[in-house]
Amino acid sequence: MARQKLTVFITRPIPKNGIDLIKQYAKVVLRDKDSIITRAELLAGIKNADIIVPILTDKIDAKVLDAAPKLKLIANYGAGYNNIDIPAATERGIMVTNTPGVLTDTTGELAVGLMLAIARRIPETEHIMRAGKYPGWGPLMYLGHEVSGKTLGIIGLGRIGNRVAEIANHGFGMNILYHTQKKERDVERSLGAKKVTLATLLKQSDFVTMHVPLTEETHHMIGKKELKMMKSDAFLINTSRGPVVNEKSLVEALKKNEIAGAALDVYENEPKMAPGLSKLKNALLVPHIGSATIEARSAMAKLAAKNVVAFINKKPLPTLVNREVLIK
Repeated sequence: MARQKLTVFITRPIPKNGIDLIKQYAKVVLRDKDSIITRAELLAGIKNADIIVPILTDKIDAKVLDAAPKLKLIANYGAGYNNIDIPAATERGIMVTNTPGVLTDTTGELAVGLMLAIARRIPETEHIMRAGKYPGWGPLMYLGHEVSGKTLGIIGLGRIGNRVAEIANHGFGMNILYHTQKKERDVERSLGAKKVTLATLLKQSDFVTMHVPLTEETHHMIGKKELKMMKSDAFLINTSRGPVVNEKSLVEALKKNEIAGAALDVYENEPKMAPGLSKLKNALLVPHIGSATIEARSAMAKLAAKNVVAFINKKPLPTLVNREVLIK
């Protein structure tokens, strides 16, 4: 007698390669609306699911887990997993996986791209051209800042932070300061990077880029006090998670020109922005496109699917987040 297939609920369309792989081993229930799922839809969809593949905007808390008595695996489509209550999942014996590594280059490249774009005022001046307001070349017009040889402060030196450091140092000869929990001796040897306190990094860096996960410790890691420590001609780049920066404080700092500018890919209350942020010329704003390449998103789908398939086949999960669940 054939074994009954497990049911996998996918909360939003993901690249086809991931869905097709899961379909070979399980029954797939795909919510085919390409929009953020409502709470009611999430609760209804997860009710009979053995496995769920959510995305970063899907809040999987204890109440959602309680509505899913059959749930055994949450294969998160994303490197971050702050959308999931990990302790609650572990307590219920539910495994959680993520998709790290496959978006390192993509997000690192965007961080560097944002740094270049905000420093050279590319979006601002592009709008001037489109509006037909360019009066002709002038020696003092649209002056920005060079990147080469400047000091880059990296907050969080994981995979993505490391990649940004490599590009910045090898490509632009930037000096690298970093702030993280442990000393990264390999990066120090290869790039001449220096581990410093957060205060020192903020005071000495020409560019500050955020690459930390969202935790209780990193929430509002950059606020009013930290922004005041930065140079008046320095730039802040954030491609990690919105709430690591106090967005209201950032708006005030930009309005007062306490820093030269900020380039953001993530926001504290996505998809909303803090009041006044969108009106600032010294803010470069893009809609969470850190992993938005065909290559990265397809790799994310494949890795999420591999976790699902491994679970179904009773194999070790490639990227298990809550290993404590194995001893329960």
